[in-house]
Amino acid sequence: MKCDKKDLLLYAVTDRHWLNGETLYNQVEKALKGGATFIQLREKDLNEESFLEEAVQIKELCRKYQVPFVINDHVGIAISADADGVHVGQDDMKAGDVRAKLGPDKIIGVSAHTVEEALIAEQQGADYLGVGAAFPTGSKDDVNVIDHEMIRAISRAVKIPVIAIGGINKDNVQELRGHGLCGVAVISAVFAQPDIEASTRELKELTGQMVEV
Repeated sequence: MKCDKKDLLLYAVTDRHWLNGETLYNQVEKALKGGATFIQLREKDLNEESFLEEAVQIKELCRKYQVPFVINDHVGIAISADADGVHVGQDDMKAGDVRAKLGPDKIIGVSAHTVEEALIAEQQGADYLGVGAAFPTGSKDDVNVIDHEMIRAISRAVKIPVIAIGGINKDNVQELRGHGLCGVAVISAVFAQPDIEASTRELKELTGQMVEV
């Protein structure tokens, strides 16, 4: 599966902080029913066996909804689970090395914070870029908010699709209008909401309005 720009409109990144007795599988299905167009499984604390088991289950769920499914950081899990690809940060494996392991047909996303990082990722075979943090965020402790002019500069510098990530929600997504983005990646704006399906649907509609300009 290759990465289509329209698949990146509403990119949901999992987080088990808000399960409240539910399974991650159920929460992801609610997001898919609400119209999430891309799912990234992000696990920092699961052991490898549990991570792989979960990855296989959620991959099958995403296939049912015909939505791309990638793993955060863990190339080995992505290969074992036959995920659609991997998303890596600047401190993880380089995009070129990931491509060598995954082959030509998998999706590789890379986090970028500067034009230089974006251009290197594109040259090394990244399919899309996640740029941020666009706004202050509580989901990751070590993230700095980047100037929105930098988001625009990165979007202009590369030919591959660019999405914004970090602190994005229904109240501020319109502020990203005109930045050259094809979508947004969100965590708490979907998975921390009391009605995940309805929240996903609303955010997808607002994001669609944002990218049309």
